[in-house]
Amino acid sequence: MPKPRLILVLGDQLSADLSALRAADPARDLVVMAEVTGEGASVPHHPQKIALILSAMRHFAQDLRAAGWQVAYSRLDDPGNGQTLAAELLRRAADAGAEALICTHPGEWRVLADLQALPLAVTVLPDDRFLCSPGDFAAWAEGRKELRMEWFYRDMRRKTGLLMEGDKPAGGQWNLDAENRKRAERSLLRPAPLRFAPDAVTEEVLTLVEARFAHFGRLRPFGWPVTRAQAVQALDDFVTHRLPSFGAEQDAMLEGEPWLSHSLLSAALNIGLLRPLELCRAAEDAWRAGRVPLNAAEGFIRQIIGWREFVRGIWALKGPAYLEANALGHGRALPAAYWGGETRMACLRAAVGQTGALAYAHHIQRLMVTGNFALLAGVDPAAVHQWYLSVYIDAFEWVEAPNTLGMSQWADGGVVGSKPYVSSGAYIDRMSDHCRGCGYKVAEKAGEAACPFNLLYWHFLDRHRARFERNPRMAQMYRTWDRMPADHRARVMNGAETVLARLDRGDVV
Repeated sequence: MPKPRLILVLGDQLSADLSALRAADPARDLVVMAEVTGEGASVPHHPQKIALILSAMRHFAQDLRAAGWQVAYSRLDDPGNGQTLAAELLRRAADAGAEALICTHPGEWRVLADLQALPLAVTVLPDDRFLCSPGDFAAWAEGRKELRMEWFYRDMRRKTGLLMEGDKPAGGQWNLDAENRKRAERSLLRPAPLRFAPDAVTEEVLTLVEARFAHFGRLRPFGWPVTRAQAVQALDDFVTHRLPSFGAEQDAMLEGEPWLSHSLLSAALNIGLLRPLELCRAAEDAWRAGRVPLNAAEGFIRQIIGWREFVRGIWALKGPAYLEANALGHGRALPAAYWGGETRMACLRAAVGQTGALAYAHHIQRLMVTGNFALLAGVDPAAVHQWYLSVYIDAFEWVEAPNTLGMSQWADGGVVGSKPYVSSGAYIDRMSDHCRGCGYKVAEKAGEAACPFNLLYWHFLDRHRARFERNPRMAQMYRTWDRMPADHRARVMNGAETVLARLDRGDVV
């Protein structure tokens, strides 16, 4: 009788067709799942994120056992828990007499290094739940001067056949962003996303998280899908009720309206309860059936087979060194406002407030509010990276790091984006209603009442002029800056320095 092998299933690998499970023999092998303090403490994760992963893991273990698998499951409060993943795997190997471990490639370089250091015969299988393998992405990237998502996205449309009519894009255009940058209207009736009452398993987890973790963020109310069945219900609910208006207002923000028409499916997708092609087909089917407009289906599909697959490819291509990127040399501490500290800025207060309450903020709040402010202020990108990884329910290193270090903070020097995503307050005013109730005046360009985004935007451009003034997408802004009267430019720079000094002192901004 051959010795059993350990089959590792991590908390973001809760898919019945995981490559590690496909390679296993249910009659011989032992599935290992472990809740360990080390994973909850390496980053101060939002309590709702910890609860989601632990509850989903426990439900998935139940499903595996019902399907005939032998499962060794370590709970966080088990007396014999070794507190780290490596310790638990060695304990389970000793108990079972196993000398080999099979796993699916993890989404963190740190975890991969820990697994490869184990005194076991470790087999790491590809995570083929993605639509573009690391090898295929590397082949696509080879020889290109620039790695641009738009060109990758078009190739993924051709590869998958999504929203294609023969070899042409449906509707004749690849990109419908021009139709997807509208302000949200309060008069639009948007059914709230489907939320799920905690069952006994989830309630037990919530009690455990309350007792063990005092991280930033509110744990209750908790309503995220924790099973495959719930995730499918949430997908159906989104396609029926919010996908029709998703496209037009996907970049919009409204005070007191955290969900708008967004899907809230990224957490379920990123832990394995849903599959990317499943979401895309549902959106495409709804369009072909005439239930949603093309711009909505295209905008949603772009986020999945475009950005999601693209940033995962970047993460795999660049490796662990990517996490240290800091091309702009920024080093300022993360402002206290990001951890719920006081701020006069209405948009920042709204984004951080709902992040604490819900473990969620949509992509424009992350990119153009919290990310934009951190970049303009020169915050250390490593600190920004750790914050995003900590506070969002859908944040895992493979997706969060390229989005933060690359797209948001330009720390990778332009690998992900051709220019920094920076803006003055005018963009936020155009896409939201936050400015109406702000402690600053977005129309003021200088002076004490001026929106900090207005001041810091020009300060950022000025201090990084040598790097960006020849960028074709930014040259016009430098010409605009140069045409401003010298005394006005001096007032702007002095105002920006005042804002930065207040940040450095820990004063309210």
